[in-house]
Amino acid sequence: MVRMIRAATVAQSEYNQDMRADFLLRNVQTANQPGVIDIAIRDGLIVDMRHDIRCDAVEEEDFDGLFAFSGFADSHVHLDKACILERCTICEGTLEEAVRETAKAKSRFTEEDVFERASSVVRQAIMHGTNRMRTFVEIDPRAGMRSFEAIKRVREHYAYAIDIQICAFAQEGLTQEPETEAMLDEALRTGADLVGGCPYTDPRPEEHVRRIFDLARKHDVDVDFHLDFSLNPAKTDLPAVIAATKANAYAGRVTIGHVTNLSALAPEDRSHMARQIAEAGIALVVLPATDLFLMGRGQTTNIPRGITPAHLLSADGVRTAVATNNVLNPFTPFGDASLGRMANLYANVMQLSRDDDIDQVFAMVSTRAASIMGIDHQLRIGGPADIVILDADDPCHAVRSSAPAIAGWKAGRRTFVRPQPIIFDPA
Repeated sequence: MVRMIRAATVAQSEYNQDMRADFLLRNVQTANQPGVIDIAIRDGLIVDMRHDIRCDAVEEEDFDGLFAFSGFADSHVHLDKACILERCTICEGTLEEAVRETAKAKSRFTEEDVFERASSVVRQAIMHGTNRMRTFVEIDPRAGMRSFEAIKRVREHYAYAIDIQICAFAQEGLTQEPETEAMLDEALRTGADLVGGCPYTDPRPEEHVRRIFDLARKHDVDVDFHLDFSLNPAKTDLPAVIAATKANAYAGRVTIGHVTNLSALAPEDRSHMARQIAEAGIALVVLPATDLFLMGRGQTTNIPRGITPAHLLSADGVRTAVATNNVLNPFTPFGDASLGRMANLYANVMQLSRDDDIDQVFAMVSTRAASIMGIDHQLRIGGPADIVILDADDPCHAVRSSAPAIAGWKAGRRTFVRPQPIIFDPA
């Protein structure tokens, strides 16, 4: 879809004298209103949303029926270890190898190195229409606090365009390295927004879960676990997380990522487990690119996809999202921080075709993902003017075509523009 965007100054002859706008977005489509509407922005807020707004505005732009929404939300990404492929050797393509190679690489990370690599991914994310993000930062004796300090700088530097949550994360276990727990505690005192654990890398996974919850309660922050990253349903730490969530009255404050072994369950067993997850108030984030790459390595035929069907768990009441995870590292040697592309990948791999299923996938990289992060992320009068324009007519079209983002605003300030291509047809 190629459209020309028209910019102009609002005529002063016909307008509502009672309304002033800094900017008018003309002729956009939104998810909740029929037909094209205009969006009026003043002082960083949306002050009106309806068809054919006439008021005194400084500037306006006509988007000719393109789709406007509140922006993508990436609920699970690792900025600290992005873009390190040239520092690692990938021979097996397994989870164990990825952890091992990344551990070696991060021991040599510098604060400036992490800042530059993370910044490159954040800039890509912004250009793809993401304005909310939760990033994990590995904190342990190998990484020290260097990555954490770098990501805090990234959060501050790009605050004009994107809100970044920082999860202090124990990637390589906890109980076998007491220093890690003290370092997580320090990070939570000095700027981390939540705490994350990885029980499957710890020799004492249940104790790992308990200590992560202790840190969360001490600092009154949410929890986000990497969990059950295998295709063996019998090997699971999910019951321990469910029990700890209930014991700590943490419903609505716990997220789990991957949980790929749910993809190996029979439908009735998966549904039973989904209801337990929902009852505990735990959200689940699926990471298609990483899960596809790492799972099923032991098979040479009928290789499983290894992606938990988030849309089916959602039908059983689980809050679900789809996210990036890694970009250009041993966990995922691909990627460009595009959640539109990730939504398309998920829908394709899950063999979805119905419009309502595709719409659900779009929600899992936007409003639903933001909700998991504790954010009310939608276009509404009185709400922040956080707006992204996609080269599509609606969410379904956006997912099916991996529609590019062409413009964005954060709190009413333009943050990026991606000019649409022009075909020079000799006819």
